[in-house]
Amino acid sequence: QVQLVESGGGLVQAGGSLRLSCAASGSTFGKTFSINVWAWYRQAPGKQRELVAGIFGGRQRKYEDSVEGRFTISKDDAGKTVSLEMNDLKPEDTAVYYCTMKGPWGAYWGQGTQVTVSS
Repeated sequence: QVQLVESGGGLVQAGGSLRLSCAASGSTFGKTFSINVWAWYRQAPGKQRELVAGIFGGRQRKYEDSVEGRFTISKDDAGKTVSLEMNDLKPEDTAVYYCTMKGPWGAYWGQGTQVTVSS
């Protein structure tokens, strides 16, 4: 059974930084279906889940407009860990952040980690 375990969330003041990490475990990871997208989504109270940052096809990186220049997504060579470096955090970044690793035939999701930015 594959699991994605997130870490690094918490409470930070505006202007501060956090680093989120997401690690995949399980012997069938990447064997049941191939993975070609590593991404972070977030969901704030009363809002839809939105894409924050993603690595597509192993190389192309995309960011949501409001985090461009402040957040950086990265993954390890094995594709089993994806991280999100978040700088200059703003109160509007407050949300539950979810990591996902997915491919054409399926997706794995983490359980979510809370990020709270105080003003």
